[in-house]
Amino acid sequence: DPCRNFHCKRGKVCHVDKQGKPSCICQDPAACPSTKDYEHVCGTDNKTYDGTCQLFGTKCQLEGTKMGRQLHLDYMGSCKYIPHCTDYEVDQFPLRMRDWLKNILMQYYKRDLDTSGFLTEKQRSKVKKIYQNNKRLVAGNHAVELLLHDFEKNYHIYVYPVHWQFHQLDQHPVDRLLTHSELAPLRASLVPMEHCITRFFQECDGDQDKLIALKEWCHCFGIKE
Repeated sequence: DPCRNFHCKRGKVCHVDKQGKPSCICQDPAACPSTKDYEHVCGTDNKTYDGTCQLFGTKCQLEGTKMGRQLHLDYMGSCKYIPHCTDYEVDQFPLRMRDWLKNILMQYYKRDLDTSGFLTEKQRSKVKKIYQNNKRLVAGNHAVELLLHDFEKNYHIYVYPVHWQFHQLDQHPVDRLLTHSELAPLRASLVPMEHCITRFFQECDGDQDKLIALKEWCHCFGIKE
């Protein structure tokens, strides 16, 4: 099969011509497999698509047009009303996000105690120090004042989770810069629950070059080094 090892980007599928030569053509959105409701996604055109196959197939067919350039995956789930993010809310956002990242690492560490594989050995040794810290704030729906107090008091606990998330996202390529597409997996999954995440990422990009450097990322989360 000429298509077996022939890679096409999202929204395109491999097609073999009469001479047996493979090439990439746009995925027909109508030919995408049917999806469950929870697999629906919302595009930046505020339209619900049956899944990422349909969204990226549509984007491919619009290639070269303004609409095609502007169409991206906005968030997971059907389109719904996303409230406006106020200045007060965007100021509080890093407090909750830092706490959330720390708690994710705690969950990974606990799972690794039973079945290893979530964290590397180096990551595990760093997370172990946070996990064993008896002053650590346990997971819960804490008041903003408590999160702020804990960050100021136990600052060192929050540094590694912020760095860890940056390096988890920085994959294509690994260049210490986060692009729109590298941020998308985190952003798209959080928008329905955290409506300030889009504005937060926009404001993280201090020099407005459409890339978030490690220094900009850390600054957004209040990490000094």
